[in-house]
Amino acid sequence: MQKPKLIILAGPTAVGKTDNSIRLAKVVNGEIISADSMQVYKRMDIGSAKITPEEMQGVKHYLIDVLEPTDEFNIVRFQQMAKAAMAEIYAKGKIPILVGGTGFYIQSLLYDIEFKEEEEANIALREELQRFADENGKEALHERLKAVDPESAEAIPAGNVKRVIRALEFYETHHEKISAHNAEQAEKESPYNYAFFVLTDDRKLLYERIEKRIDIMLEKGLINEVKALQAEGLNRNYISMQGLGYKEILAYLEGEISLEEAIYILKRDTRHFAKRQITWFKREKDVKWLDKSRFGHNDDAMFEEMMVYLRYKDIV
Repeated sequence: MQKPKLIILAGPTAVGKTDNSIRLAKVVNGEIISADSMQVYKRMDIGSAKITPEEMQGVKHYLIDVLEPTDEFNIVRFQQMAKAAMAEIYAKGKIPILVGGTGFYIQSLLYDIEFKEEEEANIALREELQRFADENGKEALHERLKAVDPESAEAIPAGNVKRVIRALEFYETHHEKISAHNAEQAEKESPYNYAFFVLTDDRKLLYERIEKRIDIMLEKGLINEVKALQAEGLNRNYISMQGLGYKEILAYLEGEISLEEAIYILKRDTRHFAKRQITWFKREKDVKWLDKSRFGHNDDAMFEEMMVYLRYKDIV
């Protein structure tokens, strides 16, 4: 039986995934599923660099602007929503194009990873770990994870307390590292006939683009966007407000740091995030790397190479 077709366009933040994904969707008769942990939320547009309806150019997008900022969005929910979107796209005779920079989300769909920790949630342990974080700080909790599962600790930032707790909970419940479980799942053969593109660029140029993008976000009204969310009662206890651009501005609005410090931290942490994204994708197998500098930043030449690869993989 022929495997269903899937195109993945990944890469670090600010590398230029959006423009290339729209062009690709138009040429291959595709529709786009966002693999982004922030663009899923309503009213979080500027800080997430959310694609606008105009930028979509008539191409249907899924998993964008569908959840309230108070909703929890995790890997299991992403997988469920993305699978439902894929079924809808296949029913139209079109090709799903998964676009984003959240490597674990992409991996969960590509290899249909099973998440048994969600089925066997240990509520008492979860609450105990949360109390530990509240009393000792998120860094201390992260150190606990580092001691038992250094691979997960490297992939999960200390600030994402819920993910750190889930990883520790999995270890305590199953006596197995969640990183090892997920690596084992990722060794499964993909149920899809896929092409996995990763866009990248000269590190210096990428970092310059990140800094410019943040300056533009501030010009567009990022501070007012965070103020409006704060007025709704949202704070850093919500997963949505732990995203880059939101937690830093929130710290400024709450008087913890100056605006200058908030912008410095946001730019620094976004550069670090891009570096971690590239590291993640380097561990993936069967990936087609597209270094924009290799093409002299000629998007037409790069796009032609993408099409040659898609024909070689018998996807178009």
